[in-house]
Amino acid sequence: MSENNSNLIEVRNLTKHFPAGRSLLGAGRDVVRAVDDVSFTIRRGETFGLVGESGCGKSTTGRSILRLIEPTSGEVRFAGKDLLSVAPNELRRLRREMQIIFQDPYSSLNPRMKVGEIIEEPLVIHRVGNRTERADRVADLLRRVGLEPEHSGRYPHEFSGGQRQRIGIARALALNPRFIVCDEPVSALDVSVQAQIVNLLQDLQEQLGLTYLFISHGLSVVEHISTRVGIMYLGKLVEVASSEEIFRNPLHPYTQALLSAIPIPDPELRHERLPLKGDIATSSEAPTGCRFRTRCPIAETRCADKEPELIEVTAAHFVACMVVAPDHKR
Repeated sequence: MSENNSNLIEVRNLTKHFPAGRSLLGAGRDVVRAVDDVSFTIRRGETFGLVGESGCGKSTTGRSILRLIEPTSGEVRFAGKDLLSVAPNELRRLRREMQIIFQDPYSSLNPRMKVGEIIEEPLVIHRVGNRTERADRVADLLRRVGLEPEHSGRYPHEFSGGQRQRIGIARALALNPRFIVCDEPVSALDVSVQAQIVNLLQDLQEQLGLTYLFISHGLSVVEHISTRVGIMYLGKLVEVASSEEIFRNPLHPYTQALLSAIPIPDPELRHERLPLKGDIATSSEAPTGCRFRTRCPIAETRCADKEPELIEVTAAHFVACMVVAPDHKR
């Protein structure tokens, strides 16, 4: 695939299974199907939001793309290069162009290192610049994320949660990446600070031409920052569309239930909640056929027979549901 293709990231049939000990009566090992045959693309310069309940496989997807976790199978292409088959030296070079911002700003920074050392560390590992050039780069990155160069001499515990996340963002930017996985980067922060960090990420994207995979369970944040959105349930994508289309016209019953749970601050405005009932399955014991059918309000008998495919129902709007997208559209 050529470099000028509009897709920076192409994920095809990505799968990650984890062994989970012995099954009942010792008959083999259970398997947690954290990510199961997931495919999507991320265009250059866009933010692809990945949404779902805790444990649905969002973070595992992001880390598998970067090979922080080795996928079980599938294909991940970055600018046309298959990340799962490149030689170690080539992967090391490509890692400079792909970074991650972690969820917890408290545990993701080494408490024994000063802020300047934390931000400089990627430059040292990849042998970028001399000591003076690296110091200048650290100072520039601190200014870019809203901190001061003199903060480089302090330790992480001297900063607030929002400031620590700014430090994590500066570290992710150190090597001038093109693609950043934002793994729930604001979920551990106060609401007012969340807005500041999201605005910072958007400003940096515009200034530096960055591409984001934005992982979150906060739908309001995802709506604000994302270009397109993918909804995950038990390791599978169930709906993919533009952010505007997902929030204006959700088609999958799981997406509809998620959106109905968003609180509305105006007491005069009320909308109907769609509470989910039935058994909550796990990734190690997913139901046959559609994985959502045990909680789905519109499930039919045929939903137990075949796993629905993610198909295009309307222009650039993909849904995995045999009821919403009847067989004749397949």
